[in-house]
Amino acid sequence: MKTSDFYYDLPHELIAQTPLKDRQKSRMMVLHKENGKIEHSKFENITNYIQSGDTIVLNDTKVLPARLFGHREGKEEAIEVLLLKQVENNYWQTLVKPGKKARIGDVIIMDEKLLKAKVVDILEDGQRVIEFEYHGIFNEILDKLGTMPLPPYITEKLEEKDRYQTVYCKNLGSAAAPTAGLHFTKEILKELEEKGVHIVYVTLHVGLGTFRPVKVEEVTEHKMHSEYFIISKEACDVINQTKEEGGRIFCVGTTSCRVLESATDEHGIIHPMAKETDIFIYPGYSFKMVDVLLTNFHLPESTLIMLVSALAGKEHIMNAYQEAVKEKYRFFSFGDCMLII
Repeated sequence: MKTSDFYYDLPHELIAQTPLKDRQKSRMMVLHKENGKIEHSKFENITNYIQSGDTIVLNDTKVLPARLFGHREGKEEAIEVLLLKQVENNYWQTLVKPGKKARIGDVIIMDEKLLKAKVVDILEDGQRVIEFEYHGIFNEILDKLGTMPLPPYITEKLEEKDRYQTVYCKNLGSAAAPTAGLHFTKEILKELEEKGVHIVYVTLHVGLGTFRPVKVEEVTEHKMHSEYFIISKEACDVINQTKEEGGRIFCVGTTSCRVLESATDEHGIIHPMAKETDIFIYPGYSFKMVDVLLTNFHLPESTLIMLVSALAGKEHIMNAYQEAVKEKYRFFSFGDCMLII
């Protein structure tokens, strides 16, 4: 299986640069995985596709305002620091630009009074481990000084920080948003509850590896990035009971999908856990838990388009993407969505 098998031609103007004013007004393509049939709908109609007794699974991770700007102590040139993962306490794994300007021992000043960082290690891939020194509460300082780490294909400024957060975000730790969840409003969630749909939350902190291109031609040779997730006993109990009673597991986003497939055993039972997952889902994978998936449109040749191809079939997905381009759907993080049912 070749990476190039997952290429499609996307006009640049179809990449959504800003979120819609009303989250739930996105368009929604409905793809029937059994026969490839396509419907064109709106996200606000999502409740029509979920039945009483189904369980919907949402990733409640919260995006860190992880992009910080500063300068080396005694120097004027700007340095950008992007937080990737907390190693322990005040130590963080980061991307620093320009990297050559951040040597071990260098101090980067974001704010003289509030926040400084010292480079303590350089990893094999060029990432820097830094130790923060700050005065106050770190998350509050981050919220004040940091900006949202928008994907590289978004070049316009985000006017409202909370538009790159889901309405149910809770656990701080992501370097990117679980974008399929951005369409939900509190009203839609209430409507689902009133319909008798179970709603459970998992946490997976999205890393920037989600945007990393696949650089090998053979899909099976790609080394998948790992991400930390948590799924509780309470969530597992609801999911297992739903399956026992014949309900469907409706997954919101590829991140929730990766959690469920990582935590489910070969007998189709899901177990509580907190660990890293580097699960790589591509065509040929047999799903153990996920029945239905809501997801945005993904980059050509990405691991995410491979994942949705595993669920719906590569031919059906590539046809659906051609249809989305033809119908001028909005693509990627702030774009429209696809319901694979």
